Amino acid sequence: MQKDPDQSLVNNCFAVIYTPSRRRKRFPENCVEPAASAEEALAVAAARKDCHAAEVLGPSRSSEGFRLYYLLKWL
Repeated sequence: MQKDPDQSLVNNCFAVIYTPSRRRKRFPENCVEPAASAEEALAVAAARKDCHAAEVLGPSRSSEGFRLYYLLKWL
């Protein structure tokens, strides 16, 4: 039996988030790029406009069917 990727456990990870402001607390999957480490996320975010490094939890499926990442903290 194949494992459904939407049923897997959510994890903490570092990521680069594309967002013009830091007011939101959850982000759709297409705005989040997971990174291997906090240092990598900070380096990538510094090189891109409107991108910010963060620690996130996700992805998880919302009630509307979207896959979301939840902000734990900005780096």
